[in-house]
Amino acid sequence: MDQSFSRPCPVCQQTEAKAFLKKHELPLVRCARCSMIFVNPVPAHMATGKFYDEAGAEYLSPDKLASDYAPVRFERELRIFRAHCPKGSVLDVGCSSGGFLHQLNRRFPGDYQILGTDVSTAPLEHAAKMGVAIARGNFLTRDFGQKFDAITFWAVMEHLFEPHLFLRRAAELLKPGGICFVLVPNMGSLAVRLLGAKYRYIFPEHLNYFTAQTLKKFIERELSVFNVRTTHFNPLVIWQDFRRGEREVARAERSQLLARTNAYKQSPWLGPARAAYGFSEWGLARFFLADNLVAIARARN
Repeated sequence: MDQSFSRPCPVCQQTEAKAFLKKHELPLVRCARCSMIFVNPVPAHMATGKFYDEAGAEYLSPDKLASDYAPVRFERELRIFRAHCPKGSVLDVGCSSGGFLHQLNRRFPGDYQILGTDVSTAPLEHAAKMGVAIARGNFLTRDFGQKFDAITFWAVMEHLFEPHLFLRRAAELLKPGGICFVLVPNMGSLAVRLLGAKYRYIFPEHLNYFTAQTLKKFIERELSVFNVRTTHFNPLVIWQDFRRGEREVARAERSQLLARTNAYKQSPWLGPARAAYGFSEWGLARFFLADNLVAIARARN
């Protein structure tokens, strides 16, 4: 039986928490002080990151790679990033197969000096093959030999046993006035409100479940937050999860859906549908109900 590790609240480091939700064997609790929702206790293979290195090859399936490198895959992230960091040195923490950095270089050649790092070896090797500069080693202890204009955590903080340590290290590695971007699933989204435990992204790989309020509190421990917004919306996920119940969705199935969604976005025949989709996402974002949260923060030093 896998050993488990207990931990304090990722936001305020307090230990008092009450049971919030249990999905299969996944125990979610809510902090009594700051209302952060998180998994506690955490299985050892998730706490140490061993799971991600062992499962690395699964991130290299044809559907996953096609999705990671599709032109529309990081369009929102690129738009947000470009608005706040028009040039400079960029470190993508948890870069996986390197899709974001690849697109950044392809769309804006010469504007950025890119570097990616990840705990999972196989995707990191693929990123290198695609021309993305990579940094092997532990992000928390590695000497990068430089500071950065921007550091990104795209869908990373929700996976970490001790996310505050990664945030602190990012603050140390940013240049004065440097920008940190953090994207996580939105626990206050329409999908979660409708589906509850049925939502596919309440699953073992996600250890931390942020709302707009708790994400802001979390980041302001180390950095100055100046923008929090919501983005992304996938109605197919809501429909499928409503029908299937609490059954866990395999990574391969999630990758297939993402590949199909990206194909829809690129189809010239679906212009009216894309317009309706864009309007729906805009409306949800106004009320902080879209699927993901994005926080943008500035280094204080």
